[in-house]
Amino acid sequence: MANVEHSGRPADVFGRTAAGARLHATRLALWAVAAILAVRQMAAVLTTPSGERLTDLETWVGPEGVLHVKGSIYDSTRFTGTPFSGLVLKPLTRSAEAALGWGWTFGTLLLVVALGLVAARALPQPVSRRTSLLAAPVAVSLLMLSLPVRNTLWLGQTSVIPVLLVLLGCFTVRGERASGLCTGLAAALQPTVLLFVPLLWFTGRRRAALTTAGTFAACTALAWAALPHDSRTYWVHHMAGVGLGGKADALANQSLHGALLRFGLSGSSEIALFLLLGAGVASLALRRAVRYAHDGQLLLAVAVTGCAAVAVSPTTWQHQLLWVLLAVVGRVGRRASDRYVWPVAVVLVTTLPAQMMLPHMPVVYPLRDNLVLLAALAAATAVPFLSRTSPYYRSPIPAQYAPQAPARFRRVPLLPFLRRVLTRPNLLLELLLLRVTYAAYQQVRLAATGGSNSGGRATAERHGHLVLEAERFLHIDIEHAVNHAVVKADWLRDFFDFYYESFHFVVPLTVLGVLYWRRPVDYRWARASLGFATLLALIGFWLFPLAPPRLMPTLGIIDTVHGVQDFSKPDYGTLTALTNQYAAMPSLHFGWSLWCGVVIAVIAPRWWMKALGLLHPLFTVSAIVATGNHWVLDAVGGAVVVSAGFALSYAFQGPRPRGRAGIRPAGVEAGTGAGAGESGRVTVAGR
Repeated sequence: MANVEHSGRPADVFGRTAAGARLHATRLALWAVAAILAVRQMAAVLTTPSGERLTDLETWVGPEGVLHVKGSIYDSTRFTGTPFSGLVLKPLTRSAEAALGWGWTFGTLLLVVALGLVAARALPQPVSRRTSLLAAPVAVSLLMLSLPVRNTLWLGQTSVIPVLLVLLGCFTVRGERASGLCTGLAAALQPTVLLFVPLLWFTGRRRAALTTAGTFAACTALAWAALPHDSRTYWVHHMAGVGLGGKADALANQSLHGALLRFGLSGSSEIALFLLLGAGVASLALRRAVRYAHDGQLLLAVAVTGCAAVAVSPTTWQHQLLWVLLAVVGRVGRRASDRYVWPVAVVLVTTLPAQMMLPHMPVVYPLRDNLVLLAALAAATAVPFLSRTSPYYRSPIPAQYAPQAPARFRRVPLLPFLRRVLTRPNLLLELLLLRVTYAAYQQVRLAATGGSNSGGRATAERHGHLVLEAERFLHIDIEHAVNHAVVKADWLRDFFDFYYESFHFVVPLTVLGVLYWRRPVDYRWARASLGFATLLALIGFWLFPLAPPRLMPTLGIIDTVHGVQDFSKPDYGTLTALTNQYAAMPSLHFGWSLWCGVVIAVIAPRWWMKALGLLHPLFTVSAIVATGNHWVLDAVGGAVVVSAGFALSYAFQGPRPRGRAGIRPAGVEAGTGAGAGESGRVTVAGR
C-alpha cells in the first residue's frame, strides 16, 4: 500500500481516464456539430424551389441540358466542364434524373466527409492524441461551412471530386500507378491539376507522375475520339474552357486572368502578362511544395500546389477554391500568440463573403474583389510556413501570463484557461476579428426586422409606444422637451449633432488602440468586456426592434442629424439603405461611451483623465436624447449590457490583474512584451 500511495500511479490512471473521457466527449460533440451542419446544408438546398437550386446541375438534366442535347454539349446551358467529364456523365439515363436532386446532394455530402477524413489522416506526423481524435470532425465542419462546398451543393457542381481524387492518390491508395491514375483522372476533370505532375516527379514518385500524364492524355484522347467537335470547342476555340459559362472578368473568377481583366487589361498584352505571371507563380509554388514534401509536410505541399492551380487557371470559380482551405495546415509564426493568425485568416476568407472581410470603401475594392486569389497567391508563394526541423514548429515561444488575481467568489474564473496574457495579441489577428465582428454586428442589426426596415416598422413603432408609456409612468419622458429646447439654440444643436456623428467610433477605437500599445493586459480585459456587451446588445436588437423617437410619426420629434423624414414612405430615414434604423434598444451609442468612461476611470493614472473620461458618456446620453435618436430607456439598456459585459468578463476570466500590468516581464524579447522599453520587472497580482 505504501508503494502504491507514493508512486502516484492510481492517480495518474484516474487522471488519464478523466482526460480521455473529456476528449472523447469533445470528439462526439464535434461530430454532432459536423452532422448538424451537413443536415443544415442539405436542407437549405432541397427546401429551395427547384428553379433556384442546383442550377449548374440543370446543365445536365434541364430541357436544354447535356442529357438531352443532340448536338454539341457546349450548345447546352452554361456547361463549362472538360469533354471527358461530358463523356463520363452523358450516358446517365432519364431514369436517374428523378433521384438526382437528393442523390446528388447526399452524394456530394459523402464526398465532403471523405475529403475531411483523408485530410485529417494526412496531417504531418507526429501529432498528439488530441489532434488525431479531433482533426476529422473539425475538418469536416470547416468544409461544410466553407463557401466552395456551399456553392458546390447549391449549384450541383462536381468540384469536390478532383480535390478528393488528388488526396486519395497522394495519401490513401497503394502503389504509384494507382496514385497516378487518381491524379490523372482529376486532371482530366480539372486540367490545372497537371501541376501535380512536376510535384510528383521532383519528390521521387516519377512512375506516379508519368501515370498521371498518361491517364490525362488517354482520357482526353478518348473524349476527343468520342466528341471531336466538343473537344475542339473546349481545347482550341476556348483555350481550356475560357469563355464558357460566366464572363472571365466576373468577380466569381478568382484567378490571375480574371483579376487582370478586372484591372482593365485586355487583348494580347493581358494574355502575355497572365502567362508570365502564371509561370512565375507556378515555378515558385512548385519549389516551395517540393521543399515541404521533402520536409514531411506532404499535405501542405499538396495545398500549395493546389493554390497555384487556383491562380494560374484561366477561370477558377468559387466552387473550385477548396485548395485554399487545405492550406490551413501550414504553421506560421514563432510565438504562440502568432500561431492562430494564418488558420483564422484562411478560415475567414474561405467561409465569409468578401464584403464582411473588408469595408465598403472604393479604395479597398481591388483587394476585396480578389481576396481569395490573394490568399491563394500568399499560400503558394509568400507565407513563411515553418519547417518541421524548426525549433518553433512544435514548441512556439509560450505566452507570458500574469499571476491570477484573487476573486471574490470561489468558482471565479469559470474558464481558468483564459488567463491574463502579458504580451500583446497579434495585431493582424485583432484587426481581422474586429472587422468580422463589426460586419456581423451590421448584419444582425439589419436582419433584426427581417432584412428591411419596412418589414418590422409596425412592430418597432408598437414597441416605441410601449417604451413611451413606461417613461411616462416613471416621469422620465423628456425627449420632446429636450429636443425642442436644443433646436432653439443653434450652437447647442450643432454641438450635439457633431458629437453624435463624430465620437461614436473614434473614442472606443482610440481607447482600444492606446490600451493595445501601452497596457496589453488591460486591453484584453477591456476588449472582452466590450465584446460581451456588444453581443448582448445584438440579442436585444433581435428580440426587441424599437423605433427611435425621430421615427415615431406622431411625436413631433425633430431629427437634427438626419434631416426631415418623409413618413409617407415605407422606408424612410437617411440611413435606411445602410443599416437597420430600428436597432435602438439597447443604445450602443451610450453603451460604448459608458464602456469608454469606465475603462478610462479605472486605468487612467490622473484624476483629471478619469473625470474627462466620465464626461464622454454624459455628453453622449445628452446627444442621443437631444437629437431624437434614442429614448432615455435606451440609455438604461445600454448601461445594463455594459455592466453585464464587465460582469461576464469577471466571471469567465477572473479579476483584472492589479499592479503595473503594462510592464514587460523579464526574459521577454523586446517588441513582444507588454511594455516595450522597460525590462527586469515582472507584473504581480497585488500591490
